[in-house]
Amino acid sequence: MKVSDITVAVATLGCKVNTYDADALLALFIERGYSVVGFGERADVYIINTCAVTNISSRKSRRMIRRARKTNPQAIVVAAGCYAQTAPDEVSAVEGVSIVIGTGDRAKIVEAVEGYRSGSGVERYMLDERRFFDETGTEGTVQGSLAEDSESGRESRTRAYIKVQDGCDNFCSYCIIPYARGRARSRELSVAVAEARALAAAGRKEIVVSGIHVASYGKDIENVGLADLLRALHDVEGIERLRLSSVEPTLITESFIALMRELPKFARNIHLSLQSGCDKILTAMNRRYSAAEYADAVSSLRRGFPEVAVTTDVIVGFPGETDGDFSETFEFVKRQRLSRLHVFPYSPKKGTFAADMQNQVSDAAKAERAQIMIDLGRSLASEFAARFVGQTLDVLYETRQDDSDIYHGYAGNYITVYARSEHDIRNTITPSIIVRTLDDAAYTY
Repeated sequence: MKVSDITVAVATLGCKVNTYDADALLALFIERGYSVVGFGERADVYIINTCAVTNISSRKSRRMIRRARKTNPQAIVVAAGCYAQTAPDEVSAVEGVSIVIGTGDRAKIVEAVEGYRSGSGVERYMLDERRFFDETGTEGTVQGSLAEDSESGRESRTRAYIKVQDGCDNFCSYCIIPYARGRARSRELSVAVAEARALAAAGRKEIVVSGIHVASYGKDIENVGLADLLRALHDVEGIERLRLSSVEPTLITESFIALMRELPKFARNIHLSLQSGCDKILTAMNRRYSAAEYADAVSSLRRGFPEVAVTTDVIVGFPGETDGDFSETFEFVKRQRLSRLHVFPYSPKKGTFAADMQNQVSDAAKAERAQIMIDLGRSLASEFAARFVGQTLDVLYETRQDDSDIYHGYAGNYITVYARSEHDIRNTITPSIIVRTLDDAAYTY
């Protein structure tokens, strides 16, 4: 059988970094001449890029493995990613798994698949080093070459993610990621810029700078920091908008505010990780800031940019969180007038410090608190969108609604905008007057 006759399908779970990694895995097969199909189709090779951030994500990973085996019982099924790295015995025991490959040895995935037929049993490819970037920092480069219809493909034809960093040194008490991905390390600046240029040449207008802990970029590279990277990416011709993935409040200094002013392509949207508005819980989580420091960061951003959208993550039901602690977080989030919330009930992960803490919160209490916080988030998102009625926002339109004249896109502050147009405005940044809002979406008609 010719390589071009062998089909590969990829599914990914979890964060945008995982999505990027899945793209990188698929790119390795494309470079060898394999054909790509959607994950729901019959394929010869299935790759499930697993997630381990919660027990739910691990369960979903197992479900995807079984789904692949059911679609084609003769297929080679590869379990890759964080769940494969942190629980290889557990993953190996899932019915249907052919190969388990950890986060450190992903570059060998094609060789692993090609060598599988000569072996027997579940093959494992694990490295304690948990390295991702090789000596030149090039492993994982995608350069916009993936098929647009692949299940693991980039979010849109207009926006792309560039992974500039992997790993984390913070070891929050609830988080398995440092054990899954290892210590923080950075991609070479020149390689990241080269990928941005390739993406611009492929027509992407916006890039999202991503990583597990983006703020640590450059700490392992001499005379290079996050500011240098952002300036270099900002100068790439064809890229019209630059967005930063999740950061912590310790990054928001006066020099960072000045950097945002210096770079007009920098989107006025910062995802500022919170997790809790209660200092007792933040300490138990091993977060490295207080609620007051978080509030100062939000104030600094708004002084510099009144239109800025500050989005965040909140974990509810962390071990030891009382009703009073939750109320403290609720009132704190409400006072900050954050524009969008991602709410997660705490999920204990084996191998983390928090999993063994006393005073675990009941599932019922976590569900109730999560719903209360979700409702608050919806209210805050609606209030934020309504602020811009009558104003003009620069919107990058991404999709067209069926065959209608309605287009959908995102403003620089990440408000969802719908517009009517006689002309195709996809992949253009268009000044748009907001005339009304509904929930958290804005409309120009």
